[in-house]
Amino acid sequence: MTLAIRPETSADIPAIERLTADAFLHAPHRSGTEQFIVDALRRAGQLTLSLVALEDGELVGHVALSPVNISSGATGWYGLSPISVTPARQGAGIGSRLMAAALAGLRDLGAEGCVLLGDPGYYSRFGFVVHPGLVLPGVPAEYFQALALGGNWAEGEVSYHAAFDATA
Repeated sequence: MTLAIRPETSADIPAIERLTADAFLHAPHRSGTEQFIVDALRRAGQLTLSLVALEDGELVGHVALSPVNISSGATGWYGLSPISVTPARQGAGIGSRLMAAALAGLRDLGAEGCVLLGDPGYYSRFGFVVHPGLVLPGVPAEYFQALALGGNWAEGEVSYHAAFDATA
């Protein structure tokens, strides 16, 4: 099977929504609104990178990246969320390929860093670590991780765009 990763097109939008809903359907820490977040980010013009993974022409994965705010005023930091792989293809390396493409895309943009909320056992393989100077209020600290891409760590409280509160 051939896997290709490319930026989303408008024709991908319905499939991205279905894929994201399916991917998070049985996830233990899901909000049930992950598919709405991507659409809300897109409508707000805050979807910096939206990459799809196609396997033999079928959409099997997606990752979204958007700017985050840091209370210190640091700029150039992005949040990676959500990342989705169709349930039948999870564990086949598609998520890893999407992560590599997303981080390469951020580097191409000159991003300073990336944050995410997720399993440390999975995301540490991409260089993400818990950085005590970056916090996301209200979540267990061990699940909020960061990766400095520009060499300097930001410090402060992180907040995501209001699109992360989308419910429809």
